[in-house]
Order: sequence, then C-alpha cells, then structure tokens
Amino acid sequence: MKNIGLLKNIVKEYSWGSYTAIPRLLGKRSPYDKPQAELWMGAHHSGSSMVKTGGKWEPLSDLIKKNPAGILGKKCAEKYGGELPYLLKVIAASEPLSIQAHPNLSQAKNGFKRENRFGISLDSFKRNYKDANHKPECVCALSDFEVLCGFRPFSEIVSLLTKTCPVTLKKQLNALKKNPNSSGLKSFFTNIMTMDFDRNKIVISEATENSRIFAVENPAIKWVFTLAGKYPSDIGIIAPLFLNYICLKPGQAMFLPAGELHAYLNGVALELMANSDNVIRGGLTKKHIDLRELSNIVNFRSHQVRIILPLKKRNEYIYKTQAREFALSKISVDSGKTYKGSQRRNAEIILCTEGKSVITGPEGDRLNVSKGKSVIVPASVKSYRIDGKATLFKSQTPL
Repeated sequence: MKNIGLLKNIVKEYSWGSYTAIPRLLGKRSPYDKPQAELWMGAHHSGSSMVKTGGKWEPLSDLIKKNPAGILGKKCAEKYGGELPYLLKVIAASEPLSIQAHPNLSQAKNGFKRENRFGISLDSFKRNYKDANHKPECVCALSDFEVLCGFRPFSEIVSLLTKTCPVTLKKQLNALKKNPNSSGLKSFFTNIMTMDFDRNKIVISEATENSRIFAVENPAIKWVFTLAGKYPSDIGIIAPLFLNYICLKPGQAMFLPAGELHAYLNGVALELMANSDNVIRGGLTKKHIDLRELSNIVNFRSHQVRIILPLKKRNEYIYKTQAREFALSKISVDSGKTYKGSQRRNAEIILCTEGKSVITGPEGDRLNVSKGKSVIVPASVKSYRIDGKATLFKSQTPL
C-alpha cells in the first residue's frame, strides 16, 4: 500500500448507543433501526477497518502484516511488533455506559495470560481481558459529553453523600473522614460496592428519594435519580456522588490513564486509545462485572480532572497527553487555509467530522473526504495536503 487509502469502518451496536448520531455522521438513514454505539477506525482484531486498494477492499490488519514498515513506519513497526498501536473511535451514548477502568500494561499481560490458562474463550461472558495491551485513552467531545471520571476530593464525597445517604451510609462516611487517603478510599468503595442485597436495597431507596428532592441543586445528584430509574437495584447509581462529574463542551478533551474509574453518561465524542479492548466493569451494566479485579486495577486517588484544550502548532490544534502510542489533533481548512502533512511521521488516520475536503497525495492522486469519511495515510506517503472547507481529526503515533 503506497497511497492514501479510503476506510470502511466497523460499527458496533450496543444497547446504550444512539439511533441517530453515527448514522447522521455517515450520511445514512436516521433514526436507524438499531442503536449504533461505536465507529471503529483501526486494525484491532475485534473489528479491523477495510481499506480500498486497487479497486477492492482489504482489511487494514492484513495490509499492515504484508508491509508493516511501509504503513506504520520502520521505528513504529519495530517498537509495537508490527501492529498499529492505536484505535480511533466515534462513541455515541444515548444511555450511560458501565462503571469501568482499564488495566496498565503489566496487568493486561498477566490477566490475558491468566484467562487463557484457565481456558476462558475470548467471546466468553466472563472474559475480562480480550488482549494483552493496556488502554489509556483520550476522549474529545463532538457534542456536550457528560462523564464520571476519577474520585472526587474527599470533602465533596462526604458532602454529597451526607446529603443523599445520611442514615444508610453513616458508618462508611465516618470511616472515610477518619482515613481521607487512598487506603480509606479503597475500603469505602469496596464496602459500598459489595454490600449484600438487602443492605443495597435500603441504600438505593434512601439515595433515590433524596436525589429526587435535591436534583435541582447539582447535576451529579440529578444523575443519581436518573440512574435509579434505569438500574433500580444497582448500587452503582450513587457513583456520581463519589466520582467527578464533568460535562465536556465540543472541542474539549480529557485523558484517562490506566486505572482511572469512569463512566460515560451521554453525548457524542471521539475516543483515541491504545489498541486494546480490555474493560473491567463494576456496575451499571448487564455485562460481566468483576469487582475483585476492578479493585486490583483502580487507582484510588482523590483528584480534580484536568480539561485539555488544544494548542495551536503551525496549521493544526494538538491535544497534549502523556500517551506514547497516540496523539490527537484537529485540522480546520477553508478557502484561505490549506493543511500540509508533515514529511516525518508514522501512519495517520484522518476523520472528517464536518464539511467537505480533498486530500491530495505526492503524485497528484486525490480523495474526496466529506463528513463521516476517513482515510489512512501510510508512513510511506512522503507528503500530502488537505483543501476545502472542513473540520477533520487526525490520529497518529508520536515519533
């Protein structure tokens, strides 16, 4: 593969997805007859993109195997074992996702090996580790995007739970006040999430009633009441009271390192992550929950979340994160502004989210890339430019 390739991508249909967001992005019938949750752009074995080459479609994963250095770049191919090290997604949540976290690299390797040794099939309901990779991720809002992410400052946890669960969680709150540290937070979380059914029911009842009363005061409390309507027997409904509530505005982003407990609540966003599908869940889902493994990988750190705004560098806007496998940037072109790709780079995947553009390769080959279309620019393509009037997002591996 020597030219820029048009992508045909996998759409994942999950119950929490939107009937309209991804179909509208792709220019398809809306509302769709099934909820469309994620659009995957990459070469993961659970859903590789197809690339149009020589008039036919081939899996990107197969093309990379044939020519890893040409597509990924020599250094990238050597460093990441001949695999594209990132996965780009559009995520469209009309209902809340599960409370979850992702393992670090060591935990992922050990977990994947352990579940293989136990003979748990990759498609088993009880499978935690789908691969041996970690999954740090950057999420960038395309619409208002509501998120729970990381543990709140201790004072906020105590204040919110005192208002909503003053009787049923009095003992746990007193213990947290005496131990406002990582150890105390882990005990607090584990105690709440593993309560027996009868105790669970009493806490949920008090939280639901008080959240109905105080919903107008705080969006996090309002979410408790909303979640109680969807998951009436799941103690995870009180997660908005101990996790930071964030509403990202379009163009804002946040970085989720390994071990960061989170749940996406509502909205449309880009997700760029290491090439992994490892998710350990703790609640608000019908999928497999493993609280013991979740407690082993979660970072029990109380902190405020940093919102990432893009920094302008030449003719693009870059989202700075600590990730090694990926980097995200936004490109805007119009009649007086042409984007020129760098001559030193690795493989890039580019998605158009608004407008129409034309991508021109070094030999004058042109691809029309309008809203919902995406391409891969192999490392072997020495130069390219983008013209038109459009907004595009670019994913790449830093050199």
